[in-house]
Amino acid sequence: MPSILHIAFVDQWSAAQQAGSYRISTRGQTLDDGATFIHCSRPEQVGMVANSFYSDVTEPLCLLVIDTGRLVSAICDEDLDGIGITFPHIYGPINLDAVVDVRAYQRGEDGRWPDVPAEALS
Repeated sequence: MPSILHIAFVDQWSAAQQAGSYRISTRGQTLDDGATFIHCSRPEQVGMVANSFYSDVTEPLCLLVIDTGRLVSAICDEDLDGIGITFPHIYGPINLDAVVDVRAYQRGEDGRWPDVPAEALS
């Protein structure tokens, strides 16, 4: 699992760069508010997650491309919801040097959030 993705609001990523680490778990939840991990996805999971939890978002989103080998915090691949699909979870803040790319994330022509081809991360 060399690179994983995290869906982020552009303004929250900008704030994290000023703060020195990224601490947003998922939409509306932070590590500072009691969340225990940061939700991430593999490329083929991004569209499913975005369309489930960010369908009403109008603010700009971006994808943080995270090199798991650079993470200081622990990472686990887990199926915490019991749906038969595992997701990568980062147990602690994301150190900024683990974010190797930030990509704009925009809806497709059909209005849905798209998946990211795995080869786009290579």
